[in-house]
Amino acid sequence: MNFMDYLASLPANQLDGLYESHWTCQAVLRSLPPLGKLYVLRLLYIDQPISGKVVSDWAKPDALSKHAVAVERLQKMRVLLETREKAGKKEVVSCQLNAVFQRNLRHALSVGACPSREPASVKAGARMLAASELDEYADRQWDTVLLELVGSGGSSYPIVTETFQRAGLISSKESGGQITELGFQFLLADKSTQLWTVLREYVAAAEDRGMDTPNLIRFLLELGFLDVGRPYGTADLTSMESKMVEELALLGLVKLQKGTRESWFITTRSASSLCAGLSAESNSFHTIEGFILVETNFRVYAYTSSKMHVEILKLFVKVEYQLPNLVVGGISRESVNHAFACGITADQIVSYMQKHAHPKIVHRIPVLPETIADQVRLWEQDRNRVKATSAVCYENLPTKDLYDAVVRHVRSLRGLLWEQPGQRRLVVRAELHEEVRNFMRKYASSRGQ
Repeated sequence: MNFMDYLASLPANQLDGLYESHWTCQAVLRSLPPLGKLYVLRLLYIDQPISGKVVSDWAKPDALSKHAVAVERLQKMRVLLETREKAGKKEVVSCQLNAVFQRNLRHALSVGACPSREPASVKAGARMLAASELDEYADRQWDTVLLELVGSGGSSYPIVTETFQRAGLISSKESGGQITELGFQFLLADKSTQLWTVLREYVAAAEDRGMDTPNLIRFLLELGFLDVGRPYGTADLTSMESKMVEELALLGLVKLQKGTRESWFITTRSASSLCAGLSAESNSFHTIEGFILVETNFRVYAYTSSKMHVEILKLFVKVEYQLPNLVVGGISRESVNHAFACGITADQIVSYMQKHAHPKIVHRIPVLPETIADQVRLWEQDRNRVKATSAVCYENLPTKDLYDAVVRHVRSLRGLLWEQPGQRRLVVRAELHEEVRNFMRKYASSRGQ
């Protein structure tokens, strides 16, 4: 579920309340499929309902499936409202834009969607970060967050750990706090998807933390429309917004700076991607640069200086040498079994190495040698072929009658794992141990033994 799906799941009154902010309206418009955007613009300045048949006739015969997807999305987001009325024996369907959404989107288009916050006037002498420095800061902050996920203790902020646990990306502390299968899928996603996954859980937990969810969402979407690299004063922020800015700085969405008397925050490209990358069709704002070379002899060469990349590789690669910009290791049964024990699948390991292949081999078919991909999958199948079950073994039972009675009783409880009648030996699930002992005592008592 992406962030827009989360908004669609909100009650109608809450969603309509969010549409009171033109930032929300613009963000939702950007998230719509192309036909959905076209339909919104067609209906934006029509104040009366129109026939549902008219809307249906907008689609050409070869575009009916896209039309259905667009209308479904509009209705799901409560952008397009449908009413049904009886006209004799017929049912008349009418369509109209959500009045709140319509009014505020009109306002945004009319005034040019100018930022509601004026950039702060920073005194001369205050050093402002260059665009490249701001990008490096955002990447560094996000890498620190991801290090928490792979278990290297990159972040010491409880809110990051709690958010990952809520999202099911890491197990609870009682279970070891290890990365889950869902967590590894998260690592394979592009940065925009990762951000929205974390922010969705951040918003979902807002009410438990005593924060106003609608205002939190409005401010979050507003950040996506502010000018990247420009300072905005913190003096005008509410207490909730100030707290949000501090927490979002941990994720690299904003950079906090302080002067002698005033302080300000600067949005990064990560924040601007919140609204630029909402559509499923849009590309990630963050281009993945490949760095992995895998040879047919199971040797792995990773040309990276990122600690986060190294920690991910350590999940399924035995690292032998580590230089400032090069990691050398190998893939073995033991190294991938460590990954399997963390809930990572063979397909995920293969997909990660393919997705992060070095530019020199990215056009090779296949990118990853087939022998490597096949062997990793075979190791997984070999591991899953045998299942360990806690059990208790009983042997040398006094009489054949007792042995047969115990076998029948345990089989009726579906707890018999193995039997060897000739040796009067059987293996039973561990949780039935006390049950078997009590049964044997009762059996012996009933026969005066």
